[in-house]
Amino acid sequence: MTVLVPARMRPRDVVRVGGSGLRARPLRVFLSALGIAIGIAAMLGVVGISASSQEDLNRQLEALGTNLLTVAPGQSLFGEASHLPAESEGRIGQIAPVTAVTATGGTPARVYRNDHIPPAETGSISVTAARLDLLKDVGAGVVSGAWLNEATHRHPATVLGAKAADRLGVVQAGPDQRVWLGGQWFTVVGVLAPAPLAPELDTAALVGWPVAEERLGFDGYATTIYARAREAYVVQVRDVLAATANPEKPNEVEVSRPSDVLAAKQATDATLNALLLGLGGVALLVGGVGVANTMVISVLERRAEIGLRRSLGATRGQIRVQFLAESLLLSAIGGVGGVLLGIGVTAAYAGLRGWPAVVPVWAMLGGVVATLIIGGIAGFYPAVRAARMSPTEALATP
Repeated sequence: MTVLVPARMRPRDVVRVGGSGLRARPLRVFLSALGIAIGIAAMLGVVGISASSQEDLNRQLEALGTNLLTVAPGQSLFGEASHLPAESEGRIGQIAPVTAVTATGGTPARVYRNDHIPPAETGSISVTAARLDLLKDVGAGVVSGAWLNEATHRHPATVLGAKAADRLGVVQAGPDQRVWLGGQWFTVVGVLAPAPLAPELDTAALVGWPVAEERLGFDGYATTIYARAREAYVVQVRDVLAATANPEKPNEVEVSRPSDVLAAKQATDATLNALLLGLGGVALLVGGVGVANTMVISVLERRAEIGLRRSLGATRGQIRVQFLAESLLLSAIGGVGGVLLGIGVTAAYAGLRGWPAVVPVWAMLGGVVATLIIGGIAGFYPAVRAARMSPTEALATP
């Protein structure tokens, strides 16, 4: 007596049979795969945009330097405003690891587009005295005109920060471009680019130290001192800056590291990223439900096919593998499409913001693996249900 042994399905056969089931219902397959793709694209887009933003910040910090420290006057024990001693700059410059020191000083003057603007409409623009080496030490740049020099810093000339120029309606610097500053006309000789490590300069009209003392009622005390230290000693320098700047009252000195502020700002995006990841997870779950729905309907529609295959010798295991393969293929199509869509979204957004486009490899691989897991879970029940059908029951069903 000859015993017939069902032929084993090779991996190639499993893929071919599973693919034929998908090709029979292209629109339904597309919509189900789209649900998976949207979920993966959402998750990958969040990770990619966050990574691109982080890379942009890292490049900024690398270009600007993380070794900039600022020293500013704080308050006394009685809550009164204090000021830094006139010798503070010189003392800080004597700290061995400090490579550069510069300063700015606040003045009581105000700046307006012309002499007809009401005094109350200041536009939140400060008038600040600046040392000549300020720009080089804080890592800022000029987009129009030039920075103050030995000639202009003694005369009524000003350099506007990026936001100050915008609020005053100054597009570019020039000899015919003037603003009403401190009750007199000052020529705008330069406009700065945004200064990430010194954002206070963006809303300032910067003038020379001598002209501020002579014409604007400036008392000569620095309100912010910027110090560059060697990278390896930044923490140690920060620890001694307060006592060095004001040995008698170190508690009245505030020391900060601007790069820490930028890093903290980046960290605040984590909450939003978590929210978006959650939304991506919900979209992925919806896509998984779509896959399960497609596979269940596929089983119901193909009962005659299942019965025929069973009557021709296909085992329950082969039927189960067939439908599980369809589910995995469907999810894989959605996963790969979602990864490509997520990369496209990340690249487009990063391009608009001028960031380098970064999509972590682990995120791409994780997206595909996640879809396969979801596909396996979504297709398990339909595959088991199809395998349990008897040939007579399946063939008898209209």
